Parts: sequence; structure tokens; C-alpha cells
Amino acid sequence: MPEGVFKLNETRLEEERKLIERAKRDPEAFGILYERYVDRIYSYIFYKVGNQADAEDLTAKTFLKALKHIENYEYRGVSFYAWLHRIAHNVVANWVRARTRRKTIPVPEIFPFVGSSDEPEPIEVLAEEERRRELLELVRSLPPMHQELLYLKFVERLTNREIGEIMGKSESAIKSLYHRTLVMLRAQLRQKESAG
Repeated sequence: MPEGVFKLNETRLEEERKLIERAKRDPEAFGILYERYVDRIYSYIFYKVGNQADAEDLTAKTFLKALKHIENYEYRGVSFYAWLHRIAHNVVANWVRARTRRKTIPVPEIFPFVGSSDEPEPIEVLAEEERRRELLELVRSLPPMHQELLYLKFVERLTNREIGEIMGKSESAIKSLYHRTLVMLRAQLRQKESAG
């Protein structure tokens, strides 16, 4: 990494550390952190629960918990976003447990159809939607940790290091988990193709 980029990252990290320390005493500083991260946390929660009303409610709960416990936050090499993400993960897990009648967490369509300037044929649109639906079903069938990894990699577009911070794993463990996830998806796709 070029030295200038490293210094810029260090500067941003130091600025955020100071903001977090201020937020422990000043609700206005916490408001800045809220504005900085609310969209990403909402996006993650919406991805997990699949509807706007629940996602808004759970996002609010996440930030209330963060505000309540911010005095306990200490920088230990894990970003503030990773800390918030873990709170959001726990809030969603508790919500799912409380809704025992719900067997699966609906996942919104995260791979929207990207049309060209030319109008596609209706049959092409239907075929694309069917492929997307099948892929999402396969992703939903993966264990939660693998779903989480795919969300962070392809929706949040985080690096393996950043994903490791959030999931509490080393960068090499994330690479290995990613490889296993792709192998699982390929195997399920082959199985589906041979069955259909």
C-alpha cells in the first residue's frame, strides 16, 4: 500500500477514534456516527429480514443498543462499523428467535436485473428473473455464516480483511470460508441441474 494511502487511512482512523470518544459524552457526536453508518446497517438488516418496517425497527434497536453501550467500546483493531455490525447481527438473531413460527429469513433480491438501452424480450426478462430466483434460493439454503460472507463480499463489497474483522476471523480463514462457500454453491447448482 502506498505510504500516502496508509497515512490517509491512519488519519481517518484517528479522526473516528476521537469522534467515538466524544460520542461517549456527547449525543451530537453519536449522531454523526449514526449518519455515517445508518445506511449500511439498514441495508444489512433489510437483507436479513426482507421487509422495510422490520428493518427500520431493528436498525433503530441496533443504534439504541450502540448508544447504550458506547462507553464500553474500545478500539482493539476492529473498526466501529464491525462493532455496529455485530450488534445488528445479534439484534436480528434475537428477532428471528422471537419469531419461531418463521422458518426462514426472506432475502430481498440483491442481484437486480440490469437492462440495456434496448428493451429486452419478455421471455428474456422471465428467464433472467427465474435464474435470479434460483440463485437466491441456493444462497438461502446455505448456512447463515456462508450467507453472511456472501452479503459482506457482494453487497457491502468489503475486503477479506474487513469481513474478517466483522466475523471475528482471520483474513486467511475468510479466504478459506469463501472458497468452501463457492464449492458448496457449485455443488448445489450441479445437483439442481442434474435433477432438473
